Amino acid sequence: MSGDRLDLPQLGGGTFITDGGMETTLIFHGGIDLPHFASFVLLDDEAGRDALRDYYRPYIDIARANGVGIVIDTPTWRANQDWGERLGYSPDALDQVNRRAVALLEELRDGAGEVTVVISGCIGPRGDGYRADELMTIAEAERYHAPQVATFAGTAADMISALTLTYAEEAVGIARAAEDRDTPVVISFTVETDGRLPSGQPLREAIEEVDAATNEAAAYFMVNCAHPTHFADVFEERGPWLGRVRGLRANASAKSHAELDEAEELDEGDPLALAESYRELARRLPNLTVVGGCCGTDHRHIGAICEISTA
Repeated sequence: MSGDRLDLPQLGGGTFITDGGMETTLIFHGGIDLPHFASFVLLDDEAGRDALRDYYRPYIDIARANGVGIVIDTPTWRANQDWGERLGYSPDALDQVNRRAVALLEELRDGAGEVTVVISGCIGPRGDGYRADELMTIAEAERYHAPQVATFAGTAADMISALTLTYAEEAVGIARAAEDRDTPVVISFTVETDGRLPSGQPLREAIEEVDAATNEAAAYFMVNCAHPTHFADVFEERGPWLGRVRGLRANASAKSHAELDEAEELDEGDPLALAESYRELARRLPNLTVVGGCCGTDHRHIGAICEISTA
């Protein structure tokens, strides 16, 4: 990707895919142990990096075969202070692992040929992506996430994606930290089976709150880690906020987060049915350009979604 990185290509229209459920794919299909669901630990040795290369390449192939772009997230969803401490990583070690993550995606982009590859530094929540507990204030969230944001701002990452956020204040803090570093940021919220954030706030209110508190600093918003049946009705409520939703990364399973937490086997759902639901959602979201997956999805789901989105 060349030019000003504040000018993201997915904002110009067309279809961009993402990868699927990284951690669920690596664990259930790859048989890889990920402590605390942290895929960034694979960056510590060549065997782990090879596993990540093998994970990413099918998605780049899908983008190439369908003539679309791809937004690739670094495997750093857990690479923040609290989760790092649980796994024995110092702040300096976290800085280095986040940099290695971007370098790996640079390598893949260099080998992608004509495919437009957008590298996204992935930031996850401080706590659990399913629950809104131990809440931070906006200022606390900005301070907490600033180190990871600063690391990505000093790399070749084109943007930052904050995934599976469960309440608005943390989203505002991340958006402000990214704006301070002149780095594009995308905010993606987890929603429950009722279409509300785990905090109980309606999705529309959360998006409007973040925009109001940051003067629309986020490049766009996404919804992730939920099945379309959980949030489709939310998009029947009209208003300018709908235009701010440009991305969807749905779960393969229609189970609740509590059910998924207790499941010992992966519920892969139906890739074709999931893809059809994206077609329906696209009719309600005028600016939808980024389509991908979350828990339980893999290259089969993304391939089906991509084909329907470009038909």
